[in-house]
Amino acid sequence: MQSHTMRHLIIVTVLWAFSFSLIGEYLAGKVDSDFAVLLRVLIAAAVFLPFTVWRGLPSRLVAGFWLAGALQFGVTYLCLYRSFSVLTVPEVLLFTVLTPIYVTLLDDALARRLNRWALLAAAVAVGGGVIIRFQPLEGEYLTGFLLLQLANLTFAAGQVLCRRLLQQHPVSQPLHRFFGHFFLGALLLALPSYLVFGNPARLPHTAMQWGVLVYMGLFATALGMYWWVKGSTRVSAGTLAIMNELHVPAGLLVNVLIWNRDADLPRLALGGAVILASLWINRLGRSRLQLQAAA
Repeated sequence: MQSHTMRHLIIVTVLWAFSFSLIGEYLAGKVDSDFAVLLRVLIAAAVFLPFTVWRGLPSRLVAGFWLAGALQFGVTYLCLYRSFSVLTVPEVLLFTVLTPIYVTLLDDALARRLNRWALLAAAVAVGGGVIIRFQPLEGEYLTGFLLLQLANLTFAAGQVLCRRLLQQHPVSQPLHRFFGHFFLGALLLALPSYLVFGNPARLPHTAMQWGVLVYMGLFATALGMYWWVKGSTRVSAGTLAIMNELHVPAGLLVNVLIWNRDADLPRLALGGAVILASLWINRLGRSRLQLQAAA
């Protein structure tokens, strides 16, 4: 079961790696960021709303999914898109490597415990991300750094919240029957943000830009978020944290293979090996904790 779920999480990681590159190539600085987020949310909501159940669900589950959507897609992506206006692509990648730490710490805080093995594995994964993407930082990047830390924190919080909601409120309905509530929560922030801050003069004006947004709405957002949330309940918190780090090598590989961007391949290989080692550390820790619990 876990290996099957890991395949789903890896597929989502690839989808998101493509999305990151597409944003940088076709949208950043060209298409209004608030509109881009809003359209992605609207497309994803349109995919799930026809299946959405409105009655018979625990109120805490529904409210929690609205909150998770507002956090994990609303706040996260509004901050992420804005960061491109003040940061270079390498800086954005570098500043997102802290997400696994947030996932681990938030999950432990809610469980009122400290899993040192999971925290160590997440820290090692962050180290792998830093090895891959660390570059000297230039310009005034404090605003961008803070934007991305807020994005990292809310993305982690949404993942942990959805994971716990699904574990604590089991229902007979399959996930796709109530996942539309997630995107309705995101819409609560995405729509007002566009109405207040959006620039209608910077709407997409080429078929490529519209195509990229539709692709991201259908695949990276609707399917990607669905698979990621579903998979998060079937792996440990440590594994989930580490999977959040794989976007760094995946994003670089996409750039190298498709856009032929220069990349330090030895550094990429070393950082990727460190991230894979963090998976081994997490598995070792789980095995030791299970042995201690059985003793």
